[in-house]
Amino acid sequence: MNSITGAERRPQRKTPLNRSQIAGFWGAWAGWTLDGMDSFIYALVLTPALTELLPRSGYAATAPNIGLAGSILFALFLVGWGLSFIWGPLADRFGRTRVLAGTIFMFAIFTGLSATAQSVWALAIYRFLAGVGIGGEWALAGTYVAESWPEDRRKMGAGYLQTGYYAGFFIAAALNYTIGVHFGWRAMFLTGAIPVVVAILVLMRVEEPDKWRKAEAGVARAPARPLREIFSSAYRKRTVVACALLTVAIIGLWAGAVYEPSAVIQLATKAGASKAEAIRTASIATGILSIGTILGCLALPPLAERIGRKWTLAVYFAGMAVTIAASFGWAYYLENGLVPFIALLFVLGFFGGNFALFSLWLPEQFETRVRATAFAFCTSFGRFVGAGVNFLLGAAVLHMHTLGVPVALTALAFVVGLLVIPFAPETKGEALPG
Repeated sequence: MNSITGAERRPQRKTPLNRSQIAGFWGAWAGWTLDGMDSFIYALVLTPALTELLPRSGYAATAPNIGLAGSILFALFLVGWGLSFIWGPLADRFGRTRVLAGTIFMFAIFTGLSATAQSVWALAIYRFLAGVGIGGEWALAGTYVAESWPEDRRKMGAGYLQTGYYAGFFIAAALNYTIGVHFGWRAMFLTGAIPVVVAILVLMRVEEPDKWRKAEAGVARAPARPLREIFSSAYRKRTVVACALLTVAIIGLWAGAVYEPSAVIQLATKAGASKAEAIRTASIATGILSIGTILGCLALPPLAERIGRKWTLAVYFAGMAVTIAASFGWAYYLENGLVPFIALLFVLGFFGGNFALFSLWLPEQFETRVRATAFAFCTSFGRFVGAGVNFLLGAAVLHMHTLGVPVALTALAFVVGLLVIPFAPETKGEALPG
């Protein structure tokens, strides 16, 4: 009988993080948090902003016009996100931290300028340009954490990083509950610009990951055109499948997140709440959604290590399909649907943590020399499609005079995603490619 030593019985100690790895993570996390805050601020201030700006632009501030204009502006924002694939090749060429700081700086400037908009057109331009900056942050932050953290820590690092985006939702909800109610939508946009300076200062002091520096040292073998490289025979299937899966996730995220505050406000008003009370209820509901998503992000890496990346994504996609259909297709239409709708938002948030898997999984599928390009391109592709779907959703809401059924139908996207998952590579147990 083999004896087991005390050292073998004790769990192995994780590799300690150095100061640069810790500072870099918190800088990336802060940037991603502020991304989430900025993105959700738009959803929260959509109605008051357009109510003021539509008449100044020559349009009546009717509910249908607000709904249509809001969808068009958000579609433009997502197109800006889609164009953010330009940051990937820059990061593969010039480094992760410097380009990451550039993305944060860009979305900070144009988020602040959104507060100065005097017309719908000005707001649309500022949100489009902010989207270009915001869209690059996830790809570069995810790439940085994957490459800089030690192998035995990077999987949980992906989960920790993704919590930032939804912590941003929570912060946006808290700001709306306080600043938004008392000082209006312009003050909300200003709050989205100020704290980003902290993230930039941190990131400018952080060293580049060793993996990138080694790849840069071997620049002679690096591809001159990384966008072409990710569609070579070695990567084509992985790139196409990753684009498809991210498209599904983005459709579900934005369908639920953008229309969730409006749905809660409508349900709260139907229950007899005043305008201010309805806004506060929407803020509380957003906080509940955010807490659920943060827990989903933290639960995902251990599950992915236990049952694999593909099965984990299948569980989360199935959960999204069921909860989107149940919340917007059922609870939204109940006579007293506010409480069950908010309860379902927590579950919807948990399965919305599926984005943490991409922060973990995408870096495992591509080598260092093209990793940022692949991450940025796959996320950007999904945003372009998401922009089109969001525009169609706005038209459907306008045509059907309800937002419940159109949003509930986006659950079908996750059914398609379940059919695509088997074509993805399983990277459980594999080290990050060099």
